[in-house]
Amino acid sequence: MNFLRHNPTAVIFVALLALGAGGVLLAQAARDGGARTSLESSSNFEVTGIVVDTSGENAREAREEGWREAQRRAWRVLYARVNGGSPQNAPSLGDSALNGIVAGIIIEDEQIGSTRYVARLGVMFDRARVSQYLGVSGQVRRSPPMLVIPVQWIGSTPQSFEERTAWQQAWLRFRTGSSPIDYVRASASGPTPLLLTMGQTGRPGRGWWRFLLDSYGAADVVVPMVYLHYAYPGGPVVGRFVAYHGPDRNKLADFSLRVSDADSLDALLDAGVRRIDAAYTAALEDGRLRPDPSLNFEFGLDEEETEEELEEIAESVARSASDGQGRTTAPVATGTSFTIQVATPDASAVRSNEAAVRGIPGVRSAITSSLAIGGVSLMDIRFDGDLDALATALSARGFQVQRGGGTLRITRGGGGAPADEPPAAPGNEPPAAPGG
Repeated sequence: MNFLRHNPTAVIFVALLALGAGGVLLAQAARDGGARTSLESSSNFEVTGIVVDTSGENAREAREEGWREAQRRAWRVLYARVNGGSPQNAPSLGDSALNGIVAGIIIEDEQIGSTRYVARLGVMFDRARVSQYLGVSGQVRRSPPMLVIPVQWIGSTPQSFEERTAWQQAWLRFRTGSSPIDYVRASASGPTPLLLTMGQTGRPGRGWWRFLLDSYGAADVVVPMVYLHYAYPGGPVVGRFVAYHGPDRNKLADFSLRVSDADSLDALLDAGVRRIDAAYTAALEDGRLRPDPSLNFEFGLDEEETEEELEEIAESVARSASDGQGRTTAPVATGTSFTIQVATPDASAVRSNEAAVRGIPGVRSAITSSLAIGGVSLMDIRFDGDLDALATALSARGFQVQRGGGTLRITRGGGGAPADEPPAAPGNEPPAAPGG
C-alpha cells in the first residue's frame, strides 16, 4: 500500500465504495488529455478538504479508518451547510447508514505509513439517498440549462473546442452536484470543434445562437475564459479568469490566481473553475444570470392578429357577396405587393415593426417573410400606391428609409446604412462576416 505518496500537484483519485462487498475500486483520472475514468456527479453533494490522521494494525486498516472518519465529519459539515447552524448539531449516523448514502471518496492528498494514514479527503453523498436524513427533498434552486464554452488564451492564441485544452479538462473534472447552475458540458467530438469556437462566442446574431442552444439542449450560454501567463518554462504561472454570460458576453467576474510552477497548473485551473462557479451562483441569486429574452423567440401564427385578419376577410366577402342584382362576385385583391428590407436587432423589433407598418394608411397587409434576428429581415407589404408613396408613408411613420435596387430598407432610430450605400436586392444580401 506504499505505492501512493504525497503529491504536491494534488492529483485527484476517485474511490468508489463497492456496495455489499465492502471493497474499494480506485480510478485515477488520466492526465495530458488521455482517456479518463469519471464518476457521474450531477446528482451528488460534495464536501471537500476533510483532513484525517488515523492509525491501525496495518496500512489497510489505518486507511479504512481514515475513510470512515472522513464520512462522519463530512456528514456533519453537509448537514450544517444545508440546514444552517454548527456541524456539531448534526444528528449522529452510524457507519452502516453513512455507507448507504456515500457515493464515493475523493483522495485529494494522502500519505500512507505502515500503521498510520494522513490524508486530505473529499466525500460525495448521493443526493436522493441523503435527502431523507437532511430533512429536505434534495431539490435546490437551479438555473436554466447553460451551455459552457470554455476559452483558454496563451499569449495571443485562443482555443475553445478546436483542440483539447487544460481549461476544458478542468471543466470536465468539476463536479456540479452541489452547484445550482445547470451546466451543459459539450463533448469535444463530432461537430462540436466546428460549432463551439472562439469566433462563436463573439457572434451577436441570435438566429445561429438559437440553433446551437437547441442542438445542445440549453437555454443560454456561459463563457468562462482564462488567460495563462508563464513567467518562464516550468516556472510560475499566473491565470486571469473572466466569467462571461450570454451571447453579448456580459462580464460577471474577473480575478487572478498564481501557482509557483507549471506542474501545479491543474490545481490553478480547478481553483479557477470553483471561483467562476461561485460567481455564476451569486449572479443567479441576485437575478443577473437570466436567459437573454432575445434567445427565446418563437415562430408561428399570432392567433390574435390571425383572427382579426379573418374577420376583415369575412366582412369583405359579405360586402361583395352581391353586386345589387343578386349576382355573387368574388372579392378582388387590391394594392401592390412590395418586398422591403427591415433591420431587426432583436425579436421584439419584429412585432413592433410589423405593427407600425400595418398602421400606415393604405397598407393592406405587412408580414415578415424572412426573419434574421440581429440582421436584416424581409417584409412583404401590400400597399395602395407605388413605391415612392410607400417610402413617403414609412418616413412619416418615423422610419429611416433608404432606397436602391428597386426596394427599400427601413430602420428605427436613425440606425440605417449610409445614404450612398443602397440596400441589396431581396434575397441577395451579402454574407455575414465571421463572428458577426
